[in-house]
Amino acid sequence: MTVATKSLLSNCADCPIRHRAVCARCEADELAQLEEIKYYRSFEAGQTIVWSNDRMDFVASVVSGVATLTQTMEDGRTQMVGLLLPSDFVGRPGRKGAAYDIVATTDLIMCCFRKKPFEKMMIDTPHISHRLLEMTLDELDAAREWMLVLGRKTAREKIASLLNIVARRQPTFSPHGDVVFDLPLTREAMADYLGLTLETVSRQMSALRKAGIISLQGNRHVTVPDMARLMEAAGDDSDGGHLI
Repeated sequence: MTVATKSLLSNCADCPIRHRAVCARCEADELAQLEEIKYYRSFEAGQTIVWSNDRMDFVASVVSGVATLTQTMEDGRTQMVGLLLPSDFVGRPGRKGAAYDIVATTDLIMCCFRKKPFEKMMIDTPHISHRLLEMTLDELDAAREWMLVLGRKTAREKIASLLNIVARRQPTFSPHGDVVFDLPLTREAMADYLGLTLETVSRQMSALRKAGIISLQGNRHVTVPDMARLMEAAGDDSDGGHLI
């Protein structure tokens, strides 16, 4: 972590995820309590944050970067089951071990809280427990939405849906004007996550580019000139609901 980054993160008020993370509802005195139990950790792309069933003595919010959640079956096969994007919460209060392998897919910074003091704050500080409940319910809604993506959408809609999710979670996202971001996943990882072949992912990315829905610089630098067109390609309307 650079000196400039440490300086930026030293004050919660300047944190880029301040109003979306688990501490979003906290008052000044509650933030001061969190300051006493927090610390930052940085990970390089490809580095494992925690293995499934490993003991976790911390919970955390993703400040910047992206990580994957992966589950390994008894025969050794693995399946990516989720993405962790900025402001997402990592870890489970009340559970000793990790439920999934968590691997940084880009350089990653996490704001970590020692688990035991955080669990006590959840009891003593309603703002934290209420916000965590909100985030948990949002995560449940997202998981159900993803079941629809994987089970019912076409290959083109799956690719557009993933691009839409990543675009909307950019810190500078605006529904008006260009949205620019780097894809956090290789095309191989996208294929694994979406249940598609590598060839299908490449073909559909090219089709979206040729249609002018996205532009590409290299394989992973994406510009979306019109979010409404991307949502339409994903099978969603301008409010994010499904087209029927």
